[in-house]
Amino acid sequence: MPHHNLRHAFAYLEALVRHRLQQDIPLTDGMPVVAEPQAPIFNLQDEGPFTQFLLDNRLTADELAILMMALAPHVYPHFFDAIISEHLPNGGDFPAFGGVRGANHRGTIPTGETALYLLAGQNLERRFAVQELFSSTHFFATDKVLYLEETKRGEPTMSGKLILDPDYIDLFTLGKTSLPHLSTSFPAQHLTTEMEWDGLVLNEQTMNQIRELEAWVKHHQTLLYGWGMYRSLKPGYRALFYGPPGTGKTLTASLLGKYTGKEVFKVDLSMVISKYIGETEKNLSNLFDKAQNKDWILFFDEADAIFGKRTSVRDAHDKYANQEVAYLLQRIELYPGLTILASNFKDNIDEAFTRRFQSVIFFPIPKPEERLAIWKKAFPETIRFPPDLNFEEIARRYELTGSQIMNIVQYTCIAALDNGRHDISQQDLLKGIQREFIKEGKLT
Repeated sequence: MPHHNLRHAFAYLEALVRHRLQQDIPLTDGMPVVAEPQAPIFNLQDEGPFTQFLLDNRLTADELAILMMALAPHVYPHFFDAIISEHLPNGGDFPAFGGVRGANHRGTIPTGETALYLLAGQNLERRFAVQELFSSTHFFATDKVLYLEETKRGEPTMSGKLILDPDYIDLFTLGKTSLPHLSTSFPAQHLTTEMEWDGLVLNEQTMNQIRELEAWVKHHQTLLYGWGMYRSLKPGYRALFYGPPGTGKTLTASLLGKYTGKEVFKVDLSMVISKYIGETEKNLSNLFDKAQNKDWILFFDEADAIFGKRTSVRDAHDKYANQEVAYLLQRIELYPGLTILASNFKDNIDEAFTRRFQSVIFFPIPKPEERLAIWKKAFPETIRFPPDLNFEEIARRYELTGSQIMNIVQYTCIAALDNGRHDISQQDLLKGIQREFIKEGKLT
């Protein structure tokens, strides 16, 4: 039963609420008295994600209670109101309990005051101890598990809503976390690929460097914590991919994620960079806060848009632009996973930044033998070629990137399908190549 321990934890919270309310609002005669509940003993054979969370974090009774308070409205919208109504059958307000109403949610949403009341009552020392569980150094905050919503200026901090991170809501209720979608609050797109490593054609030196990255992703946790290198090494890894468009930088990032079991997100810098002061840092903060403990691979395409060569400060715009760059660099250096920045030209990236990268990997335009390999792998098996089609000559004569070759393959295959054919001639390929060169401005 994967939710056995979750039900057990809700039962503990219910007993805690009933016991505390009885101290201040006794029930009518004949109703059973609820003794102060003891921390539950969980079945550790339950293999659900909630149990794994308990094992990983060794929660105290107070921490467990706060976690369940934050989760309760998402599972049982009436959880707190049903119990309170037993003590206040005629309705009425009970300010000591805390809690607020949402814009759409009709039930009570617990606040920090709710946690203080249920766990400490009027005991001042206990109240201070409970309040400490919401400090910035507690794992609730450092691991982005839950937090108190910021209150208006002048209002008590503990009156903020108790908010559980949506990832943990999904994890505890659905058994898995949902990946975020591209939005203003998360300016990154999830990358996947159906390709395999053997479908990626790169020169030997580039491929060897990519294998080094793959090895780091697979073994960095063991290196840092199994071998104790966290004392002397920064937690993350930073790499720069540079080279002409269409040479495989994005595909390589996707394959790294596929073969290491990591999610890959391509950051849309057009949604990150803002002309308004402070907005760029805010957008970056949202992105890194979401990714912080997920071990995702973050891929910044066209990174020179923000990591370009810095200029002297001539006005306030230059000053704030440099602050944005410094903030991004700081967040990248603190990020514990793999961060990849991609640019068409290495020289576009400020040298002060390139020194921070552990790997700088060049993706050149493929050589003739590499282009030949791409041509041979690109077409579906159902396509037939005439004997006079010379891929070796085409690969030698026309300098094309892998992306351009795939554009040509798509064009010729669509043209063949439209004409009811399953064969492609050399003339078809040459027409597709000409079309690609015109698109690139190399022919008129």
